[in-house]
Amino acid sequence: MELPQVQVLCTIHHQLMDIVDVLFVHKNNKFTGEAFCVLGYPLQVDFALQRNRQNMGRRYVEVFRSKRQEYYKAIANEVSDVRGGSPHRSIPRAKSHDEGKDSAVHTGILRLRGLPFSAGKDDIMDFFKDFVLSEDSIHITMNSDGRPTGEAFVEFANAEDSKAAMAKDRMTLGSRYIELFPSSHEEMDEALSRGR
Repeated sequence: MELPQVQVLCTIHHQLMDIVDVLFVHKNNKFTGEAFCVLGYPLQVDFALQRNRQNMGRRYVEVFRSKRQEYYKAIANEVSDVRGGSPHRSIPRAKSHDEGKDSAVHTGILRLRGLPFSAGKDDIMDFFKDFVLSEDSIHITMNSDGRPTGEAFVEFANAEDSKAAMAKDRMTLGSRYIELFPSSHEEMDEALSRGR
């Protein structure tokens, strides 16, 4: 029962809703056909529920009100799945925590994964408020359609700062907790070139 992900987003955007996050649910590296959509205002949830059993392409889509706990559990399952070797993002995955994240070489660049799609550079600067960052040092990656991927790269002043910033690994930004990975100019340039 796989739903076309772009259509899901376009259908929601068509309603002019403030989307805080969209989380597509996977199992064994396959999309289950289910997704969580976090909206900005309670009234928008009521409008979204009016889309229940309406068609998307040739399929009708069921829309349910969900609890925060269910959404957080789905996030935890996604992260667990990724650690188990089933990444759902297009950018090559850095070493996971268990594969030596702590001992990785720092170049002054960190990759962030799990960002809310609505997150901007100011949100990332606030997340790293203990460090001196400029907007030019933050690079949010986009897919080929110009939509945020949920990942970003941050250039710190030096390798010592990026290593110290790893203390923020798995801390929350909005409703999502963010994974941090030591990265490099090469990985950053490759990821950013995909969205151009």
